[in-house]
This record gives sequence, structure tokens and C-alpha cells, in this order.
Amino acid sequence: QVQLVESGGGLVQPGGSLRLSCAASGSIFVGNAVAWYRQTPGNQRALVASISRRGYINYADAVQGRFAISRDNAKNAVYLQMDNLKPEDTAVYYCNVASLTATYWGQGTQVTVSS
Repeated sequence: QVQLVESGGGLVQPGGSLRLSCAASGSIFVGNAVAWYRQTPGNQRALVASISRRGYINYADAVQGRFAISRDNAKNAVYLQMDNLKPEDTAVYYCNVASLTATYWGQGTQVTVSS
């Protein structure tokens, strides 16, 4: 069974940076689309950034220019570098992998941006 484990969340001041990591139990990232989503209380999960199966990278307008998604297939890992964080970035962040037949989620990691 595929397991995704996120790490790197925490409390940071506005303008600060965090780097989220998502580690997989196997080579699930190879050849599949990967993404980061975030969710705040009372709202649905929203796409933050993604890498398609063909390597096309997409960002939500709210994070364009501040966040960067990357993947390391050799390490079975996906990352989200978050710079110039704002209070509205506060959320639980989830790693997502979509194969042709299934979708997998991690358990989420809390990011809080506050002074």
C-alpha cells in the first residue's frame, strides 16, 4: 500500500520561508502527476502547485512567484519551497499523487504564518 508522509510544516512569521517534503513508501512518483493542496477549516482542499505526468508545472495564482514545487524521483520525494509567506497561506498542506488508476494523499502538515 502506498504511503505518503509530509513533513516540514510549522509556525513561521510573515515573510519567512518553509520547505515541505513528501516522502513515498515506493516509487509512486515516477511517471505520475504530483501535487500539493491546502485546506483551511470549513473549506475544500485547493490546489497549490502540481507537476503533470509530462513535467508541466502549474501554480495557483495566490502562490505564483512565491512557491516552487519540485520532485526527486531517485529519493521518492516531492518538495514545496514556500517563500515570502503570508498569513493567508496558513493551512494544512497535503501531498497528492495521481496515477492512471488511483489517487493517494498524505496525512497533511500544518503551516501557520503569524507574527
